[in-house]
Amino acid sequence: MARNYATEPAENSLNSKFNLPATPPTASVKTPVKPHRWFVRSAWLTGILAVLIVFGYIYRARLLTHLASAWVVNLPTTTADAIVVLGGNVDDRPFAAAKLFQQHVAPKILYMDVSDDPVNELNITQTEREITRRILLSNSVPESAIQAIGQQVDNTYDESRAVRAWVRQTGATSILITTDLFHTRRARWIFRHELRDTPVRIYVIPVNLRQYTVDNWWKTEGGVIAFQNEVIKFIYYRLKY
Repeated sequence: MARNYATEPAENSLNSKFNLPATPPTASVKTPVKPHRWFVRSAWLTGILAVLIVFGYIYRARLLTHLASAWVVNLPTTTADAIVVLGGNVDDRPFAAAKLFQQHVAPKILYMDVSDDPVNELNITQTEREITRRILLSNSVPESAIQAIGQQVDNTYDESRAVRAWVRQTGATSILITTDLFHTRRARWIFRHELRDTPVRIYVIPVNLRQYTVDNWWKTEGGVIAFQNEVIKFIYYRLKY
């Protein structure tokens, strides 16, 4: 039976000609995003951060004290073949070494031949080596019990190499290093690293500084600077050596 094209709607004819569906599909309805979700999450995070800040401020003394105590290396005093006075801070380090010597911790004190600065080269002031020597002698340490080692050392790494040479020459089996609070960790690491092929045991004891202690270091500019500098230097030493 022949189709009656006259009876078909014009729209269906066009759809058939261009292969279009007879009726357009129904558009999907998108679920609107709830804008308050991100606000709730942000509020929670802000609240938690505020609580942590308030908590940290209230208990800052205890937290900062624990932080410093965890960083500082403080081993029990023990006997050793020699006490090592590192360069720098002649106001505290030589005095601490002399006190340990008087306690019969070790029969010898090693101090560093620190590199001269421009003022020392002009012979206007005494070198750090000579100042350290005079402090030790004035604190009842005999000349026979002190020895300068190294040659124009510039840093803790150079000092560890100087002690390494002395250990190999003398056959010493233990040394005790007394140095500043926050320097103890870096000093112990670099000395252990450079003397790892020797049988020597390394002990590190912090010096009792006059400027600050582990209980109040954050209250002084010197303490804050010393702490942050040692953290940076420790990372630097681990990466370089």
